[in-house]
Amino acid sequence: MATKGLRGRRTALERARSAWADRVGPRARPDDVDETIVDSWDRSADSVPEGVTEAPMADPDQTRAEFEDSPLHVAVGNISTELRRAAEDGDLVVAVTDRDTRILWTYGGRVMRRKAERVNFVAGGRWDEESVGTNALSLAQRTGRTQTVFSAEHYAPIVHNWVCWAAPVHDPTTGEQIGVLDLSTTWDRTHPIGAATATALAALLEREIPRGGPAAAAPRLGSGLALRLLGAAEAHLDGSRLLLTRRQSEIVALLALHPEGLTLDALHAALYGDARVSPSTLKAEVSHLRHALGGRLASRPYRLDLPVSCDAVEVMRAVRSGDVEKAVTAYGGDLVPGTDSPELTQTGEYLAVAVRESLLADPRPDVVARYARAVPWDVEVVERALAVLGDHPHPARAELVAQRRAAQL
Repeated sequence: MATKGLRGRRTALERARSAWADRVGPRARPDDVDETIVDSWDRSADSVPEGVTEAPMADPDQTRAEFEDSPLHVAVGNISTELRRAAEDGDLVVAVTDRDTRILWTYGGRVMRRKAERVNFVAGGRWDEESVGTNALSLAQRTGRTQTVFSAEHYAPIVHNWVCWAAPVHDPTTGEQIGVLDLSTTWDRTHPIGAATATALAALLEREIPRGGPAAAAPRLGSGLALRLLGAAEAHLDGSRLLLTRRQSEIVALLALHPEGLTLDALHAALYGDARVSPSTLKAEVSHLRHALGGRLASRPYRLDLPVSCDAVEVMRAVRSGDVEKAVTAYGGDLVPGTDSPELTQTGEYLAVAVRESLLADPRPDVVARYARAVPWDVEVVERALAVLGDHPHPARAELVAQRRAAQL
């Protein structure tokens, strides 16, 4: 949106806000301001002091300790590079909160970092509605939906120069909302894909949260091997992340897909295809992987000798049983992205087509919205869900429309 148009929108909001604030008795409800925003203004007026200059701060040591014990700490650590790059490239500030809308982690571009520090938009800052009034973080936490708050839609004038997009973050095991991911920048840099970007990053964060809730954030003896191969290539052994090479990740993926085991020749063909790679090279790779797994890789045939959980296997089972929702929940994208293994490439294509065709046949809006977070370029599936919705209201409609718009840009 052009700056001139944004300035006009901001001016109209400021007038509406002023008219709302000046009303004596029951507050006026501006027709040109979203009802969700006006309802939040009404609530904020009862709790937020006039002239608030910054968010109140929680105890920094307690905040740090609780973040380190939170599954969000593991998730943020796993994608911190992506979050920091988003902040720097867009001159944004990225924030992750707990369920009380207290900021646990934040990172800002050069300009936004300074602006954020002035108003305590930092770790420990309390951005719940009762503390600072209407804002995207508190609305996303309250409603469980992605929210955009632009300029004077914020209750506190200290952030009238901001635009914020916030999306809820859920525990992947329980489905419980455990926080919010927010993107903020100056009002004149607003963009129609802001909400979709926040939603996509929140989904990425969710996929990094250890399965099983807070206790899963710490290593657990006897928990076996957990593989995330869709949209990533990660392995955790007894709760601790393994640092594997690309080839080792491909080998462990193939063995997870073949719990019965693979002979040396079969593994070689699945991994290298027709490439001229000696068997001794493969044996060396297997030896290094066996060492990383603490010896729990058997020979003749090669097989994983420990309990294994694998997202690709979960998707395959769900597709075959007709459980579309379960398949989409476990589906995170391409199988071992960037692989040149013939079998992994073929299996990845099978999973992608199977999930997609299942959704085209049964395009439930909430399930399609979840799928589009992992596969944001698949406009056809999103359009199918919107077509099925027609004019009927649905909580997922706004997200689907935003995803379609973002994919078409």
